This record gives sequence, C-alpha cells and structure tokens, in this order.
Amino acid sequence: MTAPWSGPLEKVDNYRFRVPRRYKSCMRTDGLIYADERLLQLIKKDQAPEQVANVACLPGIIGFSMAMPDIHWGYGFPIGGVAGFDLQKGVISPGGVGYDINCGVRLLRTDLTVEDVKPRIETLTRELFHNIPSGVGSKGKIRITDQEVKKVLIHGARWAVENGYGWEEDLEVIEEKGSMAGADPGVVSKRALERGRPQLGTLGAGNHFLEVQRITDIYDREAAEKFGLDVGMVTIMIHCGSRGLGYQICDDFVKILGNVTRRYGIEIPDRQLACAPVESPEGRRYFQAMVCAANYAWANRQCIMHWVREAFGKVFGKDPRRLGMRLIYDVAHNIAKIEEHTFNGKKVKVCVHRKGATRAFGPGHPSLPPRYREIGQPVIIPGDMGTSSFLLLGTERAMQETFGSTCHGAGRVMSRHEALRKTRGRRLKEELKDRGILVMSASNKTLAEEAPEAYKDVEIVVDVCHKAGISKKVARMVPISVIKG
Repeated sequence: MTAPWSGPLEKVDNYRFRVPRRYKSCMRTDGLIYADERLLQLIKKDQAPEQVANVACLPGIIGFSMAMPDIHWGYGFPIGGVAGFDLQKGVISPGGVGYDINCGVRLLRTDLTVEDVKPRIETLTRELFHNIPSGVGSKGKIRITDQEVKKVLIHGARWAVENGYGWEEDLEVIEEKGSMAGADPGVVSKRALERGRPQLGTLGAGNHFLEVQRITDIYDREAAEKFGLDVGMVTIMIHCGSRGLGYQICDDFVKILGNVTRRYGIEIPDRQLACAPVESPEGRRYFQAMVCAANYAWANRQCIMHWVREAFGKVFGKDPRRLGMRLIYDVAHNIAKIEEHTFNGKKVKVCVHRKGATRAFGPGHPSLPPRYREIGQPVIIPGDMGTSSFLLLGTERAMQETFGSTCHGAGRVMSRHEALRKTRGRRLKEELKDRGILVMSASNKTLAEEAPEAYKDVEIVVDVCHKAGISKKVARMVPISVIKG
C-alpha cells in the first residue's frame, strides 16, 4: 500500500467529508468522500484521497470528484471513485474505469431453502467448481472464432441467450439489457481478441467469486416481496468481469491516450489519469472499445449463470425453472456511460465514470425494468469471502448527489502482498469451514490474498450508503459455499 494521506478533510455531516478545492491549485471543484469516522481512519491510510483531489483537476468535471465509502488506492482514479464530465469540455479516462472493464455482479434467487441445500452442499459445490472454469488464465468451454467473438462484443448477453446460454427474460433485468450501444470491434486490438476468445464463460481469479448464499435479514419487506425474497431462502451471486480482453483494452488505451493528453493541452497531476476529450477521435475510440469489453463481461456472466442453473438442476433433479432460478439483476461497477442527469436545475448529458462504484438509479427512471421502476434500481453489493453481501435499492437522493451512484463492495484495506504475508501458515479453508462456509478454490494463494481481514467491514460501508441516503437496504445474505479462482 502507499503512504498515509495527511491532506485536509472537512466534515460536511456524519457521512460526508470534503477535500477542499483550495488543497491543490489545479483543482476545479471539491472532492467529496462518503464515509463515517471509523471508515475515514482506514481511508486515510493510503493515497486514495489524493486521487480524489487529482480527479478534481480534470477539465470539464461537473459537480464534485466523489468517492464511495469503499474507496481505496487504485490506478489513476481511486477505486470507489465517481466523476461526471461535460461532453463538450470534459474528458474520458481509462483510469476512471479500470483494467477489469465491467467487473460486475449478478444475483439469482431460488425457491430452495437452507434446509433443502445444506444436505447436498458438498455435492453442489463440487459440481459448480467443475462446471465453471476458474483461476488465473482459465479457459472456458466455449470454442468460438475471432468473427464470433466480435459478435459477442456487439451483442453481449443477447449473444449468449441466442446461443442457448440462458432465457430471454434474463435480458430484461441486466443493466443496459446486457448489450450497451456504441461497441465497435474494429477498434479492439488483435491481442485483446486473442485473449478474450478462449476465456468466455470463465470466473477468473482475484476477488472474483461465485457464492451460494442464504438470506439472513430483510430490511424492506415490500421490495423483498417484489424480488421474491425471504429469510432462509437460497440465492446465488456471481462476481466477475471482462477477463483478459478487458485488461488488454485498458492497457492499449492507457498508452494511446497517454500519447495524446498533452496534444489536447490537458495538464494532469498524475500520468495515470491519461485522458482525451470525450468527443475527440481518441476518446470516441476508447469509449467504443470499452463498450465492447462491457458487453463481453455481460455475456461472460450470462454463460456462467447458465452453468450454475445446470449444476443446480443436476444436483436437485429438477428443471432450473421449477427451482425458481430467476435472475434478480446484474450491475456493472467499472464503466463509463453517457447519461442524462439534472445538474443546477438543467438536464445535461454527462460522461459518468464509475470505478468501483455501482449505478443506483432511483424510482421512476425510464431505463429501469418495468417491474422495478416504482421501487428503484436493484444494487448488488458483494462482501469479501466469508462475510455478508447485500441487496440495496437506488434512491432519488443518489440521482441528485452522485449521478445515481453508490458503493460496490467492501473495499480493500490490505494489499494482496500484505494479505499473503499476514495469513502465512493459516488454514483459511478450515477456518471458514468451521464457520459453516465451504470453499473451493483453484489456488490457495488467491484464498490468502482475499482473506476477510484484507477488506473493510462491508456492513459499515453499506450502512454509510444507507444513512447517507444514496441507496437503501433491502436484504442481507451470507455465504454457504464459495467458489474462488
């Protein structure tokens, strides 16, 4: 991790802290960090607040440079960073999206209860582990040509459904219906396509996971009923992204935009904030390539969900439809989008960067599925391995303050190297099993890197978002079994 941060922070209220514009001469606006006093002490342990200030220096920024309570140090933008930019005067930056483009989460419900699943949990976990490829560099079961990969980049989850991986109704409850407009495979490098072709339908490694969970708490009974959820029911959460394809696209465009930032007269306080005007040729090409990676990620999660349903069907001897295995929602949390928002009383189009942050649109928004429009967008917040995860709802206050954004998870407090060092000699699988959580992993190293103490307390992170009003709690889930890469 980086050195502790010692810059100025002004308390706005119990859940908002300001990095004042006067802190750096290049800042065009204030930074705003959503946190409470407990989280603030953790946040100041690295240079993430400095990155919030640096983002405030970018041209065309609208409103504040924001950070969610799971903020930690990242590449360019902090992880947990949110910023909106004017389409004419503003910029687009790969560092504001991240290397794992459209890393995201989807949540399935089932009609099964904990009592139904517990007697078969070892069989089910083995079936999931063997049915869904995971681990560093893992290759999937889908064999497709370069031309077919390009179709995935355009059509996303729709490609998966049309090729037998899922149900038509799934598409209605995926952000952007699983296929964001604006993709152009022609701007994606040959190397990115080569990396993406064998990895479709794979979980990967790092903080990605698949969990079988049980619902322990319901906070909003009306919303939970709309989702078909209740205490004791079993859910499945899938957390992964665009694999090597997304990483390569980010890597390619960090270099491309790094070469043109100064040509456009843009001064940046950190070279990791390489950027170009949103409407410039380079900015448009990055956006088109990023959309390709986002669509690939939605197709990836769709294929994985299909195999989850197959595994449950095999173990329980029932068709997945009869098991009630309905997708609740799928959200992205590393993405840039062109959205319409109200700012200073006017409707404006904004390029919103969400890096380690989740879209959280409030009730009535036309982009939401009709079945959820009156209650707001489902927001899925995964915990770290062995702790709680949450289902939230977007709010009108988020629309007013954060361009409809909230947190995305717990947020690291230890680097992977530090987590490895501190867990050396521990038997994490056995520790988790003693707590009633079965874990299967392609790598013991990944388990150590993702140990629960490597992260902030997700309960506190979610509480801050709930009490700040930028999302509201619906349900809490805890793991029964975990598949890690």
